[in-house]
Amino acid sequence: MIRHIVLLRFQSAVSEDQIADLFAELHQIDGKVPGLLAITSGKSESPEQMERGYLHGFVVDFADWAALQAYQDHPDHKALGAGLVAAAEGGIGGILVFDLPVATAQGT
Repeated sequence: MIRHIVLLRFQSAVSEDQIADLFAELHQIDGKVPGLLAITSGKSESPEQMERGYLHGFVVDFADWAALQAYQDHPDHKALGAGLVAAAEGGIGGILVFDLPVATAQGT
């Protein structure tokens, strides 16, 4: 399994309602990409408070690298990505992406 982790540092002018709309758009891709297993999104509630401005994020789990690629190529993802870049502080500089292979109970 591949865990696609995205951390976002939004511009101060972007409201929580606008962020919620972006996350709703993200969740609309669920069921459209084979191998997309789960989507989780939200605002950090870390008691450590070490977010360094990356207060929002999401995680998308994929069956494999091919499913992640299909997601990246999907037009809904491309549209969402443009919206995230426009809303992020410094554009793409306000977005961190980390793709982590995760062993499952089946060993994949």
